[in-house]
Amino acid sequence: MAATPAESPLDDRDRRLIGALQCDGRLTAEKAAAVLDMSTRTVRRRWTTLLASGAARVVGAPRPATGVGGILLRIKVLRGRVDAIAATLAAHEDIPLIDLSATGDEIVAVATGRPDAVNRVVAQQTAVASVAAQTVLHVYASAADWRLDALTEAERAALTTPATQPQRPLDATDRAILAALEPDGRAPAARLATQCGLPESTVRRRLAALADSGQLRTQVLLDHRRLGLAVNAILALRVDPGQLDRTGRRLAGHPAVHGAFATTGDANLQLSVRVPDLSRLYALIAGDLGGLGIASVDTVLLGKPIKN
Repeated sequence: MAATPAESPLDDRDRRLIGALQCDGRLTAEKAAAVLDMSTRTVRRRWTTLLASGAARVVGAPRPATGVGGILLRIKVLRGRVDAIAATLAAHEDIPLIDLSATGDEIVAVATGRPDAVNRVVAQQTAVASVAAQTVLHVYASAADWRLDALTEAERAALTTPATQPQRPLDATDRAILAALEPDGRAPAARLATQCGLPESTVRRRLAALADSGQLRTQVLLDHRRLGLAVNAILALRVDPGQLDRTGRRLAGHPAVHGAFATTGDANLQLSVRVPDLSRLYALIAGDLGGLGIASVDTVLLGKPIKN
């Protein structure tokens, strides 16, 4: 069956335009066109299609948290109950990410609340066969750090707006504007002004000041299947403690790694990876992980995303 336009792989120009948005989610079409050697009209048209199709979505990112103290959960569930339990967990604000395993009998989740509160939530669920929970001790890379390999370093530098002013305390107006940007990081100033009940001139001035101080942050959420990254997996690695930091830092820069975390437990390094197919996953495990002090690898293939 032929892929529909919304499912078809992205071409090189679309990939480069997504790479540009990863540099600056509020980038203008004029600047992107100049750096990427495209017409402004082409940039606008393709961005509109990418965002409307769901291939990419720009959101306003809150002040980055360290991630330390978060809890990575693997919950084995009796068959027939996994969807109901996943939906119950998704209703909790302190569980922001939930995926189902490809086998359909395991829930993989991230919890940000207090461990005792998270334990109570999980303990209330019936039909849970087992729970493994690892606390994040150090973040080597998060999903927000990952960049599509579509631009040169010179292009990334030209498209990234550096902070030129020191950060300052945010007031109520700043916080209102940033909150309004969360669902749509490219929302125009006029719309933000209407949502916040502020003059458009004030919103434009505050947006410029937040950008200058590096406090206006965006993140691009992607349909990785459109990028040809059909396989999503979690690798739980057991690494020699003396090599943990070196291994974590090295793997954080691997193009397939979308998250790398040192954690408690026997598997003390957790990786989130996306690759085109199972042969690439095998090559990553059998080849790229070699010589890094890794004693064992537990691989979980992920299937249906529930909450992100």
